[in-house]
Amino acid sequence: MTNRSVITGTSRRPEARPTEILGAALELFAEKGFSGTRMEDVAARAGLSKAGVYLYFKDKTALLKALVNEMAGANVSVARGIVEAHQGPVSPLIATILGFLAGQVRHTRFPELIKIVISESRAHPEVGRLYLDAVIGQGLPLFEGLIRRGIASGEFRAVDPGFAARAMIGPMLLAIIWKTVFEPIGADALDTEAFAAQHADIFLKGIQS
Repeated sequence: MTNRSVITGTSRRPEARPTEILGAALELFAEKGFSGTRMEDVAARAGLSKAGVYLYFKDKTALLKALVNEMAGANVSVARGIVEAHQGPVSPLIATILGFLAGQVRHTRFPELIKIVISESRAHPEVGRLYLDAVIGQGLPLFEGLIRRGIASGEFRAVDPGFAARAMIGPMLLAIIWKTVFEPIGADALDTEAFAAQHADIFLKGIQS
């Protein structure tokens, strides 16, 4: 979705259009904000008529919801798959998940989506609630479960799973803010994979028995 190709004319396949529309919407939300983007802007960026966009999405909120589900929701699904397939100690699994998230921050447009959610949630609470329910509401219980698993096996100390899960994920939010806010104005680029590996090492040493 995030590497939207430019396809014009009647050669464009109908099944490709939702992906192109979402790519255009993400670009415009990042450039103009949610409030400043019109459906006709998305249509023009995607190379479609306004009516063509409405065939797939009824309004801007539907576009944003689809972006959250396709990008952020997919990340949660991948993380869940990693967890369900893993057997053995939890520590390597936590490092793997953090490495996966770091790769998403560095190599995809996922950080732009998070920036949109952060910047628009005050004026449009439904935007924040959407992400809270679809992503945080799914991801945090998954990570809390990992901490509980490690505590139950004696691998981790008896820490608070809720706080520990938030501490585990918090630096990834910092990486997103760094990439979307500070790097564009001159900050040194952050090696997110190395950052995640360092964080995993510090975090795990802090909670291990």
